[in-house]
Amino acid sequence: MYDFIIIGAGVIGSSVARELSKYQAKTLCLEKENDVANVQSLANSAIIHAGHNPEPGSLKAILSIRGNLLYDDWEKDLHIPLLRTGAFVVAHNKEEESKLEDILETSRKNKVPNYEILSGDQARKIEPNLAKSITKVLSLPSTKVTYPWEVAFACMENAIDNGVEFQKNKLVTNISVIDGGFEIEVNHKEKYRTKNVINAAGVDSSNLGAFIEEPPFQIKPRKGEYFVLDKRVEGFMKHVIYPLPSDKGKGVLITPQVHGNILLGPSSEYIDDLHKAKTTDEGLAYIKKHSTALAENIPFHMIIRSFAGIRSTSTYDDFYIKESSENKGFYYLGGIESPGLTAAPAIGPYLVNEVIKVKNNYHPKADFNPYRSQRLEFHRLPWQEKKKLLDEDPLYGRIICKCEKITEKEIIDAIHGPLGSHSIKGIKKRVRAGAGLCQGGYCEEKIMKIIARELDISPLDLEYDDLKSKLFKEETKVKK
Repeated sequence: MYDFIIIGAGVIGSSVARELSKYQAKTLCLEKENDVANVQSLANSAIIHAGHNPEPGSLKAILSIRGNLLYDDWEKDLHIPLLRTGAFVVAHNKEEESKLEDILETSRKNKVPNYEILSGDQARKIEPNLAKSITKVLSLPSTKVTYPWEVAFACMENAIDNGVEFQKNKLVTNISVIDGGFEIEVNHKEKYRTKNVINAAGVDSSNLGAFIEEPPFQIKPRKGEYFVLDKRVEGFMKHVIYPLPSDKGKGVLITPQVHGNILLGPSSEYIDDLHKAKTTDEGLAYIKKHSTALAENIPFHMIIRSFAGIRSTSTYDDFYIKESSENKGFYYLGGIESPGLTAAPAIGPYLVNEVIKVKNNYHPKADFNPYRSQRLEFHRLPWQEKKKLLDEDPLYGRIICKCEKITEKEIIDAIHGPLGSHSIKGIKKRVRAGAGLCQGGYCEEKIMKIIARELDISPLDLEYDDLKSKLFKEETKVKK
């Protein structure tokens, strides 16, 4: 029997796994997808917010302020990429300036550091492409941007290194209450027993609770669509640019990314399907229209892709991080939408230490290792280090993805790493092969052959993403 089973390996589930790995507790994390961070953690704005928006005193406010600060520790310990952008919340007229003052007051109550009001002209000296119609901005220097699935990879790899078990492609199909805990059925056949369940299933969190009780909230999924601008636009906007928030959320943003791209979006639309996130002509047109209120001369001709993601908005007005009132040992992490990524480093400790109070029943590990090795990015290394690596392995000299300058050796390491991936999308997430201007048009075939070779399998068995996304149906150019 396990002490803890975590259901869900997004940013939140992975951060909880790392926190539990500090204790002498037998822990398993189950993920229904073919990879870590493949749903909500995959498709979002990647912003570590300053804490200017949540209701003062709410968990969203408290944990996002803590989380923002803790990312500096994660950067050092787990080698998570951070881009310290700062942010501007913009106003266009006297009415909006009044609302900006309300956000400033929220920032003060939430103890956001170093905020200030700038005139439109002052802001345009810093960001020349800011729209001329903007009259004032609230500057939030503590805003940062990260790489969301890299956050989840880092936490889960470190958790595994410290003894946590991880299994993917494990869809929970039933949960039963048993003596001493719970029995979890997976894929309608396998069964696991555990003393405690941590429900970090995102959009499925209320459905999982419904296996054993009437869940304390319902998920009302919201879809957000985005454009990605090619990294050649790097520098067009250095700050995250927010409009004034509305009941639909923070609105359409302009967001610089860690690797030089810029995101435009998201839109915001409530949908019925928890799992279908598709872009639409209407949603993408909405982004174009509203982003032009933030900046002049947006290089729409540099769009290289669009995507959509689902946010696990709930009927509860805050993060729901509580133990079930009916079934002790069943813990909810529900409604973890924005600023969930921001709060992630604080959510794990809050759940483990303040809600579960793990120290009361489990001893800390004396040999816990808080560090994760940094992933090598060959093209960023000084020449002398490159030469040394080339002497050790000539495959560092074979560039597979020309857009992102990714070598064959980096792809091989991603296939066989602690969270190794055998899918095209998984390799893209780990080393960015296929994430550039051509979106895999030139390198995907080479990546496919490398995966097949390294795993000694037929290309017919390769997947683009999940187990149902086979790349090929059959061979056609063979003798019958």
